[in-house]
Amino acid sequence: MSPLFASLHMELVDRIKEIAESHINDENHFIVDVISKGVTGKTKFLILLDGDKGINIDDCADLSRKVAAEVELEDLIEYAYVLEVSSPGLDHPIKLHRQYTKNVGRSLSFKMKDGSEFKGELVNVEKASLEVLKEKKVQKKKEVEQINVPLDEIEKAKVLVSFK
Repeated sequence: MSPLFASLHMELVDRIKEIAESHINDENHFIVDVISKGVTGKTKFLILLDGDKGINIDDCADLSRKVAAEVELEDLIEYAYVLEVSSPGLDHPIKLHRQYTKNVGRSLSFKMKDGSEFKGELVNVEKASLEVLKEKKVQKKKEVEQINVPLDEIEKAKVLVSFK
């Protein structure tokens, strides 16, 4: 991909995000990200919609219709594409502070910028850090310690699935 095309493509992704955000009517809903996959002619634009109290398929379908209509009205994309609206799901890392807040009480896996990794329960979210009950093994027994995790030191965090 040429630098010019890459730049124009990122502008398009940013514009799609702006359009999506302009059509959110529920203050509990928010756009996590817009991801572009594929190449020209087969590009998929995935809008990740989340909510403080969750979202449902009707929320996704409603936003998809509104964004698609505006993209067509503005004639933004000159090639074949797919537009999809979905919840982030467990395979997408947490990107926004607001997502941490909605996941208090859940177990997360953390990969830190220094390369270390750990798991723990998110117990509190501050402006610039998280309080986490970190799992650790002490003489073959699992114990926990409460730690403060600066947000700017987190490379990636994901919600862990629990089948208990």
